[in-house]
Amino acid sequence: MTHTVHPYAHRLGIIRDWKSRWFGTSKKQYRENLRVDTMIREYLKKRLRGLYVTSLEIERGEKELRLTIKTSRPGMVIGRSGEGAQKLLADINKQLRKMRLGEDMPKVKIDVEEVRSPESHAAIVAYMVAEGLEKRMPHRRILKQTVEKVMANRDVKGVRVALAGRLGGSEMARREQIKRGRIPLQTFRADIDFSKEKAYLPYGVIGIKVWVYRGDIFEENK
Repeated sequence: MTHTVHPYAHRLGIIRDWKSRWFGTSKKQYRENLRVDTMIREYLKKRLRGLYVTSLEIERGEKELRLTIKTSRPGMVIGRSGEGAQKLLADINKQLRKMRLGEDMPKVKIDVEEVRSPESHAAIVAYMVAEGLEKRMPHRRILKQTVEKVMANRDVKGVRVALAGRLGGSEMARREQIKRGRIPLQTFRADIDFSKEKAYLPYGVIGIKVWVYRGDIFEENK
């Protein structure tokens, strides 16, 4: 029997790098560091919802923690003359103080990077679908429009979007999906971006999964 694996984790060390990178940390701190990383990711996932964030990378030194937020709308994250980024930094420090780390509390720095061609990133596509569902648009129309918009991008070779839940407000939950082009999940060099999102509706939560295939990555252009 085959096992369903996460498309990102499946390619770690081949064409993907880790999203958390720690340098100069001792084994004794592992548990605490992991707790801090998980808290930051969960907090920022709620805080930055709707700001078209594709990924969050954490680089940790001995006393410093650098967050790299990749988004297609950096102006919304940074705010006017950097107010948004400063407030975000203050809120993260407040959350860290609640964890009572004492002397081990790291100094946090935030970098915001702009993402080109947002339709080729699964996280943004998934949020676009969630946004449409939360505005009560028909789910089939959303699927069709989203897939057409994604396939119009030159970088994209294939896309698949799957929905699961009480679609259209029906009593019984069901699944629906739409696919265009190729999604070679078993090919290691295939650059497949994958993301999950939830659409919060009055009658329940609808789960969204998106796979975006952006061609193959070879050694010379890795």
